[in-house]
Amino acid sequence: MKLLRKINNNAAVAQDKRGREMVVLGKGVGFHTMPYELTDLSVVYRTFYDVDPQYYEMVSSLPEETLLAGADIVEQAEILLNIELNPNLPFTLADHIAFAIQREKQGIQLATPLSYDVKHLYPREYELGLRALETIRLRTGSSLPRAEAVSIALHFVNAELEGSDLSSTLTAVEVLDDVTSVVEQELGVTLDRESYNYARFAMHIQFLVRRLSTGTAMEQGSGGMLTELASEYPEIYLCACKVAKAIEDKHGWHCSRDEVLYLMLHIYRVQSRDDG
Repeated sequence: MKLLRKINNNAAVAQDKRGREMVVLGKGVGFHTMPYELTDLSVVYRTFYDVDPQYYEMVSSLPEETLLAGADIVEQAEILLNIELNPNLPFTLADHIAFAIQREKQGIQLATPLSYDVKHLYPREYELGLRALETIRLRTGSSLPRAEAVSIALHFVNAELEGSDLSSTLTAVEVLDDVTSVVEQELGVTLDRESYNYARFAMHIQFLVRRLSTGTAMEQGSGGMLTELASEYPEIYLCACKVAKAIEDKHGWHCSRDEVLYLMLHIYRVQSRDDG
């Protein structure tokens, strides 16, 4: 392994035998004059391929135990999600962890009003967020609040979705929050956000947002069924229309008649089981 340039005393940019560049973490790997051939590979404890060079400076400024926590967490996530995550995620996650630890030490707590929605839209990622808190504790000795699991979950979601950014992930969460508020206000119900039924409702809203944001809304010619159900369940129909209007007003996405029909079905299901 050839070490090309120093990041800090325990981190360097290296090149493997095939000529592929990588970031190496290891005891004293950046201490020697560059470039040099590293013969004792036992000192290396982490390697990262396909890292954007803009993150090299971030690596140099982060505590080693935080970097290792980020790497451990991403490794766990790739196994449990059975997916290859963004190669820069260990570093952006480590940066988030370092900032969260700093806030915790200063007694600064940030509100996470969307925690219910994240939990139901992305249950696997939320569970990984909870596991990550234990990894952070073991690696750094810092016990972060459970609310941090939400923020960590959003990092996973963002890295999973190719070509997406954190704002699109947050949009899905915000739409669920807005839709839930409209349903509760219009129908005079309180939805149980911990119920399986609400989790299914949340998943539908997630898929709705994905379709609308990518311009692939359903158009299956179900207008006749919509008219029939609107006559039979006028309150549910009006509620679905208000949900569709709220989405269009805020995000500019138009819900087709088919989408309104499916909104009706899911609103009916979630409110009928949570009412009372």
